[in-house]
Amino acid sequence: MASAPQARYGPAAMLRASRLIRSALAAACLLAVAGQSAAAAPPRRVASLNVCADQLLLALAPEAVASLSPLSRDPRLSFAAAQARGFPVNSGRGEVMSVERPDLVLAGRYDGKARRDFMESQGIDVLLLEAWTSLAHGREQIRTLAARLGVPERGEALVSQIDAALERTRAIAPGGRTVLPLQVRGYTPGEASLVAELLRHMGLVTFQQRLGLKDGGFVRLEQVVATPPDFLLLGTESARAIDQGSALLVHPALSRAVPAERRLVLRAPLLTCGGPSLVAAIDALAAEIRDKVR
Repeated sequence: MASAPQARYGPAAMLRASRLIRSALAAACLLAVAGQSAAAAPPRRVASLNVCADQLLLALAPEAVASLSPLSRDPRLSFAAAQARGFPVNSGRGEVMSVERPDLVLAGRYDGKARRDFMESQGIDVLLLEAWTSLAHGREQIRTLAARLGVPERGEALVSQIDAALERTRAIAPGGRTVLPLQVRGYTPGEASLVAELLRHMGLVTFQQRLGLKDGGFVRLEQVVATPPDFLLLGTESARAIDQGSALLVHPALSRAVPAERRLVLRAPLLTCGGPSLVAAIDALAAEIRDKVR
């Protein structure tokens, strides 16, 4: 005769317990898979805190826009200003984001670490989008963001558009011509910047290193006048002096050293960000090179 414990835990009872355990494990697995799927689900409401993130969001997932940055509608800065007019604008403040509760916030390094930390402390998902330092970096960022938004095919389409623009503008400048990209207050980006990479891609020789500014910095007017490059690359804000920063770009000495016919000029919004504006920027720069570089 079986003892009491053996009767209680006989073969039939143990089989039933085994089935219950398997059922519980299966249910747990299903819940885990469901949880992973929910966590991986594309965000439905996305907010952007700067003009570069605005443009990427509008290009990749306009249907997911919760709000755009305060500068999104400014045509002096934003390539997508006209498109942005149809969407809400946020104040850019972390406290407002904690009330609006978007599924994802796109921010840049200059949007402030304290602000990003505050939003994350409130349980808001924040994705940091760095300024593009190269074409390779830009392609990676597009693909990363497109995957996060659940639209990888749109990311690949944008990358393909950029690559096609690069292919049709490769080495279009005559060899050996030098160029210095120059911004307000005399700032020039470094040799490793996106704009320098584009200029070299089209066959020009970047001039920053000859001025001792391989990593970028502020150029003294005397430096450029004493040893001018063949060409300058400027934004449209250089056309007139509206403050001390832009006054340098229209200084008579600089105009004599590098006259108008040796100045490549692009609309400012094309130079503000990498992203969807890059296709237009590449084509516009190529048009200037074909027209002026001999």
